[in-house]
Amino acid sequence: MASKSRTAGLAQGLALLLPSTMSVMGVVVLAPVLPQMLAHFKDMPQADYWVPMILTTPALCVALFSAPAGWLADRFGRRRLLMLSMLLYAVCGVAPLVLDDFRAILASRVVVGVTEAAVMTLTTTLIGDYFKGRQREKWLALQTAVASISAVVLFVIGGALGAISWRAPFAVYASSLLLLAGIHFFTWEPEETEDVLQHPEAHRTVALPWARLGGICAITAFAAILFYTVQVDLSLALTGRGVTDPAAIGGMTAAASLAVPVGTIAFQRLSGLPVAMLLLMAFALCGAGFSGMALATGHGWLLASVALAQFGCGLILPTLLTWALRGLAFEIRGRATGLWQASFFVGQFLSAFVVTTLSHRFGDIFSAFLGLAIASGIAAALALGGLALMGGRAQGATAPGVR
Repeated sequence: MASKSRTAGLAQGLALLLPSTMSVMGVVVLAPVLPQMLAHFKDMPQADYWVPMILTTPALCVALFSAPAGWLADRFGRRRLLMLSMLLYAVCGVAPLVLDDFRAILASRVVVGVTEAAVMTLTTTLIGDYFKGRQREKWLALQTAVASISAVVLFVIGGALGAISWRAPFAVYASSLLLLAGIHFFTWEPEETEDVLQHPEAHRTVALPWARLGGICAITAFAAILFYTVQVDLSLALTGRGVTDPAAIGGMTAAASLAVPVGTIAFQRLSGLPVAMLLLMAFALCGAGFSGMALATGHGWLLASVALAQFGCGLILPTLLTWALRGLAFEIRGRATGLWQASFFVGQFLSAFVVTTLSHRFGDIFSAFLGLAIASGIAAALALGGLALMGGRAQGATAPGVR
């Protein structure tokens, strides 16, 4: 049943914000036990290929199913679909605690990915439904910050549970039941849903702005490649600069990743600027950071450069998300959010391919960083050109807070 004239506040914001931790849970909490899983399934044919898919399959499913999840949200409502998805996420997430067959485990990971796609799309859509203007910006920016901070915490938890067994980290998925309770007690179906369900014909004429969304999604995929390159490949770079201790690598990666939430805080202060200006600043920071990563000769300078690039990513991701949701009608907000989420996870999926290709083509991981620095510089130049064409005002794509 839809709500009537309720006003969202802190409780609703937190209830919708905390599930963003689920976007990093699939990889981060299991990464420390990947060697143990490989050892457990070592007798399985092509284990080196199949076992890592336990970690990566959910991300691929998010890329494939975020857009359909958005369509379902626009067609049938948000809240009940969200709660069902979170319940299935918890059940299938903990399933490997008792499953022995690899195919059954992999199937459970597919369901985790599909439900994660729904959870991420629906929580973001509901934030767009509940909040407007600066409040919407705040909660959307905090999604990026919370996901980044939770990644650090979950990595530590995964390592601690991994000392028990390779299965133990899967127990963390049960925590999503607590998040489900928050959704149940503190959220409601937006009141517009009832009218959409009762008069679907009247709302089918609202069209998606494909041209605008397509451009935003393309930029988002590129930004995700930059973001996940650091998350995935920093360990290789640190090893190349003489850091070989796994604990030291983990600690340095976690420390550098804290620059992401700092970037999201900066976004909240700078969100009154035109989108083109924010993109210019963010890509320039990423370009400078990746240049430093490519040229660094010691791990100290390397980490400082990583932090600069991560700060840029923390600035650009909420900029793109709030830009994508700006001015969208209720009837298409779910689909637009799903398309944005899909493009972000496509970038995650492509990041390893891009870095590997650049490394093989030009010599090593540091050459790949330099290639991404050049690409970021080109993106910054395009943003500067867009800013100049719009007279410094970025007409039609001004501050995300303008609705």
